[in-house]
Amino acid sequence: MSDVLGLLRAELGERVDTDPGSLDEARADKSGHRSPERGIAVVHAASVADVQATMRIAHRTGTPVVVRGAGTGLAGGANTGRGEIALSLRSMDRIVEVRADDLLAVVEPGILNAALNERLAAHGLWWAPDPASRDISTVGGNIATGAGGLLCAKYGVVRDAVLGLDVVLADGRLISVGHRSVKGVTGYDLTALMIGSEGTLGVVVGATLKLRRLVPGTTRTLTATFPDVRAAAVASAAVTASGAQPAIMELMDAESLAASHALLGLPSPLTGAAQLTVQTDGIAAADEQAAIAAVLTAAGGAVRLATDDAEAAQLWQVRRSMHPAMERLGTTLIEDVSVPRSALPAMFDEIARIETEFGVTIPTVCHAGDGNLHPNFVFEGAVVPGHIWDAADALFRAALALGGTLTGEHGIGVLKSRWLADELGADQDALQRGIKAVFDPTGILNPGKVFASQP
Repeated sequence: MSDVLGLLRAELGERVDTDPGSLDEARADKSGHRSPERGIAVVHAASVADVQATMRIAHRTGTPVVVRGAGTGLAGGANTGRGEIALSLRSMDRIVEVRADDLLAVVEPGILNAALNERLAAHGLWWAPDPASRDISTVGGNIATGAGGLLCAKYGVVRDAVLGLDVVLADGRLISVGHRSVKGVTGYDLTALMIGSEGTLGVVVGATLKLRRLVPGTTRTLTATFPDVRAAAVASAAVTASGAQPAIMELMDAESLAASHALLGLPSPLTGAAQLTVQTDGIAAADEQAAIAAVLTAAGGAVRLATDDAEAAQLWQVRRSMHPAMERLGTTLIEDVSVPRSALPAMFDEIARIETEFGVTIPTVCHAGDGNLHPNFVFEGAVVPGHIWDAADALFRAALALGGTLTGEHGIGVLKSRWLADELGADQDALQRGIKAVFDPTGILNPGKVFASQP
């Protein structure tokens, strides 16, 4: 360990951080999971050269490397433990180039989502991925986990918004994958392979992003309150079936809605009530809002249209405050399953069954426009109790049985690795492990994440 530190300091100087506080911070993310012990050091990379130097030393010494951004992940995928280097890319936050004529930007991975779009707005452009954590999450983290967010039902997820990547491999070599053109099918699509790979295949040090022009017109927001969450899920499926295309359609069950209201000091919602919050945009926003309001009213919802931008902003603040609201209730295991949108009512039935069977309450929010649910398991203490894992196991298997997936946007990390083969099957699991071995033959990139079974 001292030899590795010596090599890092000789090459990178003050960028090598061994402060106990920094090492402790690198042990955890927003998932609540924490590595049992501290890593060797945090390297605060400021350039591609810094990343390459770190990886060459790691490759030469066989030292594991865990890549980190803002630490806002929810699957333990960037937690750094004993004998590992935390390679922080947070300081690499430049916009290298903006091409309004080609609708692209080249950026470093440490830039925050909100900061990127704030600066792109001056060019009449924006980048569509819109996680609820946009004010604190990095573009590199979005790419690592294949993130989505609130707007992806209409505008797509990260893999739909990345044209190319610059990647430092496990031995320090730098490659560029993808392209700057709209079309490009030369060879295998390594860009898509890197997106969602959670730092197990390489270190993303640059991204060529596919941009959109700012949406003309305005936005319109409405809410629809239902007596229970199943009724709200049925209504959201009816919106999808109607052919309407909301920009955002979010569902909050009674527990999550009440918690957000309490956090923000708002009046308590009706007992048991669930809420859909819907945004339309573009030049037809008002007409689309009216059409969706009619569908939700027919489905039994009490519909309210936001009267102005301030009211709309408050309604969205309720949704975006859900995670901090959960943190006030205790330690939270924030989960992330997706099912076909038509299966949302059945998935909420399964959540109700699991709550009864295991004696737990599972506050749940849902990107209802795309079928991505975030069930929350709240408990006391730092260690997830056995009955919570049992309930989570039942929930994951229910999502798979409905044609869904273990994760829509958070990734596998350490928290879901034990279920990965259940979804992939033996043959695909072996193929994916083989791909990992090609990119990382010595196993130094984020070991123990994604593929390794955890207790």
